[in-house]
Amino acid sequence: YFAIGVEGISKAVNLGNLLRSAHAFGASFVFTIGADDEAFELRSDTSKASIHLPVYHWRSLKELKLPKGCSLVGVEILDAAHDLPSFPHPQRAAYVLGPERGALTPELAARCQHLVRIPAAFSLNLATAGAIVMYDRLRSLGRFGSRPVAEHAEAPERAAHVQGAPKKRRRQG
Repeated sequence: YFAIGVEGISKAVNLGNLLRSAHAFGASFVFTIGADDEAFELRSDTSKASIHLPVYHWRSLKELKLPKGCSLVGVEILDAAHDLPSFPHPQRAAYVLGPERGALTPELAARCQHLVRIPAAFSLNLATAGAIVMYDRLRSLGRFGSRPVAEHAEAPERAAHVQGAPKKRRRQG
């Protein structure tokens, strides 16, 4: 599973667009940390994502509670961050973006297990950046075939899912 959230968001249109993208890409939940009250005037969430998935609003970083085993992944333009195209996405992750006109707070960045950046010439719109991260997760963890190396070549078929055999556990005495 994965979730996506934002710290210090102030624009309702960005939160609405992020919610809609989260719904489209199959997020398990969405969250905000320290959001401005005006951000909750959702008029741009045309998919009504908040009806379909949980949306958590935490007033501060201290209130942030993620499921056990969930890795917090900060998305930020930092020298220490991994480039998104080569980042191995955790199976259980909550991605968090910084505010529209700023960056993740140092406290939140320090709490993240991973930091990633989108290799772009300059900062992107918050909702756009969130959609790119979710697409990259889908692309890298989905069972999609490799891209063809030549123009006009056929892409290989999507690999069928194979269920592994049951694992037997020994009882410890």
